[in-house]
Amino acid sequence: MKASKKEFEPYANEADVVIIGKLMIENRLDRITLAGDVDLTLDRAGLARARELHQLLGAIVARLEASALPEALAPPQVKTVKNPFAG
Repeated sequence: MKASKKEFEPYANEADVVIIGKLMIENRLDRITLAGDVDLTLDRAGLARARELHQLLGAIVARLEASALPEALAPPQVKTVKNPFAG
């Protein structure tokens, strides 16, 4: 089941999310994050989930292969901010 009807374009934005089973695939500008799990059961439902995952991973691989990639990304910068709810 997709979270939205529009096409998931890998690395295109910071908003798109696809859900397959209980696996959440989040789009980012510099990474794709997968969290959760999905059961690819030996039935028609499992086949549908496997096909959707295969299509999505194929699009991700195609985008990576078409890009000039660095050896590795630098770790993201983390900022600590003051807790606005602290009294």
